[in-house]
Amino acid sequence: MSKTLTEVAQQLKDANKKVQLIYAFNGTGKTRLSRAFKQLIASKTDGSEGDDAADQPELSRNKILYYNAFTEDLFYWDNDLASDAEHRLKIQPNSYTSWLLTLLKDLGQDGNIVNYFQHYANDKLTPHFSADFTEVTFSMERGNNMRSGHIKLSKGEESNFIWSVFYTLLDQVVTILNVAEPGERETSAFDRLEYVFIDDPVSSLDENHLIELAVNLASLIKSSQSDLKFIVTTHSPLFYNVLFNELNGKACYMLERFEDGTFALTEKHGDSNKSFSYHLHLKQTIEQAIADNRVERYHFTLLRNLYEKTASFLGYPKWSELLPDDKQLYLSRIINFTSHSTLSNEAVAEPTQAEKATVKLLLDHLKSNYGFWQQEEQNG
Repeated sequence: MSKTLTEVAQQLKDANKKVQLIYAFNGTGKTRLSRAFKQLIASKTDGSEGDDAADQPELSRNKILYYNAFTEDLFYWDNDLASDAEHRLKIQPNSYTSWLLTLLKDLGQDGNIVNYFQHYANDKLTPHFSADFTEVTFSMERGNNMRSGHIKLSKGEESNFIWSVFYTLLDQVVTILNVAEPGERETSAFDRLEYVFIDDPVSSLDENHLIELAVNLASLIKSSQSDLKFIVTTHSPLFYNVLFNELNGKACYMLERFEDGTFALTEKHGDSNKSFSYHLHLKQTIEQAIADNRVERYHFTLLRNLYEKTASFLGYPKWSELLPDDKQLYLSRIINFTSHSTLSNEAVAEPTQAEKATVKLLLDHLKSNYGFWQQEEQNG
């Protein structure tokens, strides 16, 4: 049954699970779900009601700690355009960030942030916090007390750093709440915290580091002995699969969005989580586009993804080996339509009828020639 995002958020709350793991394609609404969940929790905080309560971080932070795209938006660059020398990553001052950074400062966690960040980025790339924790500069350490001037991070490095700040705080939250007696805890700042909502942490990592991040996050979640509950959403099959294998007693879902703007959060049980219907969902998405004669450029990307996942499952070293005998023709077609535009505003031509037919031909070929699909559909 389709639901609004608020109703999906209520479904997560009513489930009352220690860990809930959600897979969704990019653009489905994961970030908006995190916002809806925060609003739901905050509206029941201290007797306050409605969106106004949810928009007050001093209320929502009492019950929920969250990481999403909006968290990254709180960090922005002062590029010192006049001299192009003093690049600084500034932290948007508001109640949430002031609270977060004051805690990290008071708990003496700047060193741990640096160490965690360097592990996933570069052990020479060093953050330097200002005394009041409102901005950060970065330099490349060269040894012998020599360092570069202030440098600007790449987008991926920036995301890594922001995640490092959040993860370091989360580690402190879990450690402090594991002390059973509130009066014996290092701080009372987390005493009322109930939920941690994490939406797609660093997706710019290579596979090895992404696996390591997932393992570390799962280990931290498993170490939590308090009543703290965790919700993790992702569009990464790899990240999902690692968390699925590492975490016990979790509830697993797929989030879907329908054309009318409603949603469904479908719980996945048992072996279905080995692929969590990812392959079937891809196939069904392409089939629906073919049936509606609405094949678009991104469906070529989904088709290639489907071939890649099937090849991996069946043990083929190259996904192109699954193509028909005249594979080079089809391979070149798929590559042409899965290449990304270099400019975000570049016009993308709608596929021709012949090109749309190629999608159907290759999908039919995959379904007809590999018994894996009959087995998957029977078990689905």
